[in-house]
Amino acid sequence: MPIATPEVYNEMLDRAKAEKFAYPAINVTSSQTLHAALRGFAEAESDGIVQISTGGAEFLGGQHSKDMVTGAVALAEFAHIVAEKYDVNIALHTDHCPKDKLDGYVRPLLGVSEERVKAGRDPLFQSHMWDGSAETLADNLSIAQELLERAQAAKIILEVEITPTGGEEDGVSHEINDSLYTTVDDAIRTAEALGLGDKGRYLLAASFGNVHGVYKPGNVVLRPELLKELNEGVAAKYGKPAGSQPFDFVFHGGSGSTEEEIRTALENGVVKMNIDTDTQYAFTRPVADHMFRNYDGVLKVDGEVGNKKTYDPRTWGKLAEASMAARVVEACKHLRSTGTRIK
Repeated sequence: MPIATPEVYNEMLDRAKAEKFAYPAINVTSSQTLHAALRGFAEAESDGIVQISTGGAEFLGGQHSKDMVTGAVALAEFAHIVAEKYDVNIALHTDHCPKDKLDGYVRPLLGVSEERVKAGRDPLFQSHMWDGSAETLADNLSIAQELLERAQAAKIILEVEITPTGGEEDGVSHEINDSLYTTVDDAIRTAEALGLGDKGRYLLAASFGNVHGVYKPGNVVLRPELLKELNEGVAAKYGKPAGSQPFDFVFHGGSGSTEEEIRTALENGVVKMNIDTDTQYAFTRPVADHMFRNYDGVLKVDGEVGNKKTYDPRTWGKLAEASMAARVVEACKHLRSTGTRIK
């Protein structure tokens, strides 16, 4: 199937919310990791989200120029071609973009999609993320308003992170402490500034103890039940029916989360869960294993020529793709998206 149209992406998110599942959002940094993600979604018969961070886009732009927009556009165009060979719907998303990178990443990419839409085509990306968690909430929401207006015009969904997630992501870091929890007041201020769909659709990355990077269960206190409180607080403020869920939530920093924590998050409105650390490891692990097992073959030891069949990138690259795809299948199972593709 082709990359999801704006209409299909909205349908994907609506179904996830209604049926209490979420889509894995897999960070990619190359054509090979893109194929691994697509393969995993296809094998799980799940639609999904592929995303590119600022660091990933810089890497994709090549080490000669390290241009983020070039890298993101190139992989997105590549994805629009190869995704047609996979029997699932895929949305393209750009991950964490802080204030100092907006002019070099999200705003130019919005411009690319604006031109495509004016020409009668679909946007290049289906959603973009504005990470204002390092700013005051007032400044964060002010910038979000500007971006949401442009995103809506380009048929794009905006993702906003209104309060800090702990750990480090592409150079943006926050301490792991008791402040990593969004309040009902934060949620109400967000609804006041961005509306509840009337000004454009957006995804909300709220903080409930999340931490980017690697951690073991129990090292961080996650409170996914907090998402219910945020929805209830906003629903009451705006006269919504009891039990309604005004927000489409995103789960950041989920590595090491228990299945129970994930299940609670899904019940409380999470429709997207970012997965990067675990898939990075899944991709790299078989490569390391291959190199250790074939040490003499991949190196020209003592003046010898080595073994081309073992150092050929295709040999170990296939192992990496298969391993990462298997981890995506596992993610779909945990998030209950397996078998939910829109046909």
